[in-house]
Amino acid sequence: MKRVIVDYKKLTNEILTLLVEKYPDGYGDDDIISFKNLKNETVEAVEVRTEDCIYLVKVSTRLANTMENFDEDDDFDSSDDVSDSIEMPEDADDED
Repeated sequence: MKRVIVDYKKLTNEILTLLVEKYPDGYGDDDIISFKNLKNETVEAVEVRTEDCIYLVKVSTRLANTMENFDEDDDFDSSDDVSDSIEMPEDADDED
């Protein structure tokens, strides 16, 4: 299964919809996953899954605001390109 780290600025409508469906009342501390990136910096993210991919969306105040203000009828100004995302190696996932 493909694993992708996504910054909120690179969210697609699909990923944002998944986030809002999974966390309709917002996410809590228990939903946040912390890990070290390649630069040994701590990254906090929330997880959403599709049939073929696990997305780790970096947590920020702006992500929470974007989720709160998201309306499926509005056009979310984002391309489907997640070019700044990072694929994680298969062995990086402890659960599956």
